[in-house]
Amino acid sequence: MPACCTTPPAGSRDSDPDLAAMDVAGFAADIEALRRSAYAAISHADYLHMRRVERFGRLAALVGYLTIWLPPNPLTAVALSFGQSTRWLLAHHITHRGYDRIPGIPARYTSRGFAKGWRRFVDWFDWILPNAWDYEHNTLHHAYTGEDKDPDAVERHVEFLRALRVPRGVKYAFLSLLACTWKFTYYAPRTMSVLDPHTMRRRPSDHILHVSIGNALDLRSPTVRALWARCYLPYAGFHFLLVPCLFLPLGTTTALFVLLNKLLAECITNVHAFLVIAPNHTADDLYRFDFHYHGRGEFYATQVLSSANYRCGTAVVDYLSLWLNYQIEHHLFSDLPMSKYREIQPQVKALCERHGLPYRQESVFKRFARMTDVAVGRTSGRRLERLPA
Repeated sequence: MPACCTTPPAGSRDSDPDLAAMDVAGFAADIEALRRSAYAAISHADYLHMRRVERFGRLAALVGYLTIWLPPNPLTAVALSFGQSTRWLLAHHITHRGYDRIPGIPARYTSRGFAKGWRRFVDWFDWILPNAWDYEHNTLHHAYTGEDKDPDAVERHVEFLRALRVPRGVKYAFLSLLACTWKFTYYAPRTMSVLDPHTMRRRPSDHILHVSIGNALDLRSPTVRALWARCYLPYAGFHFLLVPCLFLPLGTTTALFVLLNKLLAECITNVHAFLVIAPNHTADDLYRFDFHYHGRGEFYATQVLSSANYRCGTAVVDYLSLWLNYQIEHHLFSDLPMSKYREIQPQVKALCERHGLPYRQESVFKRFARMTDVAVGRTSGRRLERLPA
């Protein structure tokens, strides 16, 4: 068997000796103190920061729609993409209750009002159903990060790809296709799987019937029918049918240009999201767990051990990273405003170093390379059966 087609053995399941000096209790005590000070510092300024980010996204979308009738071009596509990505990053932090502690702000910027009911089409109109995302990501992923019950465990989802006996070039081609389409080939089916298709209520975590692009055409399934009715048809019908048709009075060529710009923007949005989301918890230096944490101290430790940051600290880098460059801080304190992560990041890093927890941080491109190495079977994530005593 040629080397390009083999899959390395899974990471060791033994308690990692590199973590022997880790002080879970001390780290938890210091993180709790930091939590109290971070929450006490939340203010109206954090809300104003979020609104500035929103205005930039609105401006980008405006530029995109004002030029959408032009022949397909990168300016229009990137502007439309930023407009759409901004809605997602706002949804990420608002639905995590990041702004619920700020008194006096409009209800539409709190988790109780954002993207609820008809506001979905104003606040966050994407392939993903907001209440499905809230359960799949905000609840299940954050509660089971790195475990087999984590619905976003990339390494588990690509086991078929890792095991394929084909040249790695074919595997990389598959990842490229996935990157261009993953919002509707991965996230929409994955998130809809966690809801009962008849009541739209949350399924128990051990009764989730997973839907993927592989069975998304099986309309005998109530979940698949709900996926099409609530995700695929509304989004595709608006962006790729209604919007181009509005330009038909200007000619079929103009309407075609609009469609092509829309499709190019969709591809860019997917690639952008894949680049900054997929590497957050998957690499040969990150851990997966064969146990569920007990207590807040173990929770904090597992969140650090299974997460990685990118470079951070500037407004441009933070925005382009969709604030996912603070993934460690976000998993420790998921309900903080996004502006607070930059403030506490140096403190979290120092606490990790003080208490013997590895703090993984590299450029997004290095982290992406580590993730793809795992996905194609060149490397594997580390495994832990337990935390060191």
